[in-house]
Amino acid sequence: MTLITDITSRRAETDAALIPALVERFSPRAYDPDAVISDATVSTILEAARWAPSASNTQPWRFVVARRGTPEFTAVHDGLLGFNQVWADSAALLIVNIIQTTDANGAELRWAEYDLGQAVAHLSVQAQHEGLHTHQMGGIDGDKLRTAFGLDDRFRIVSVSAIGVLGDIDVLPEKLRERESAPRTRLSLDEIVIAGA
Repeated sequence: MTLITDITSRRAETDAALIPALVERFSPRAYDPDAVISDATVSTILEAARWAPSASNTQPWRFVVARRGTPEFTAVHDGLLGFNQVWADSAALLIVNIIQTTDANGAELRWAEYDLGQAVAHLSVQAQHEGLHTHQMGGIDGDKLRTAFGLDDRFRIVSVSAIGVLGDIDVLPEKLRERESAPRTRLSLDEIVIAGA
């Protein structure tokens, strides 16, 4: 396997022309530990999430936005599992992605997790457009995070997003360095489209 030495441009080799934010998007683990994201940019990426589509316009997504150096960031870090704790401290932001599972009458919001996925995707693409990178993490202790932020049983934590500016991969442990610089691959359209196209 040939490793990529310049991770600043890990452009996807697409079979069709896509917008730059999609072509250049990837999920790094090496972030600049000194980079700061402005309040205006944080608002912009959250605004992108706010305008994502949702079933019956329920908008069941909620977020905890934790800036590096704050008690909230420490609480999110403490809720990460395994090797995610090794690299995520350098991100400028850790965002906890949460769903509201029931409406005001107690009825299940059946599509909440799907809708959150769309909101986080919108946030990620906008972040990329703003010159940032995101990395989604499922290796989390959702119960610990829910307790840390005082969320009741209507809410379920689904994932955490690290957001920041690319950093030096040489600071990562060797195993993570290899993953960081491995070639990007995807299944072909023939493998994912069952019928049509």
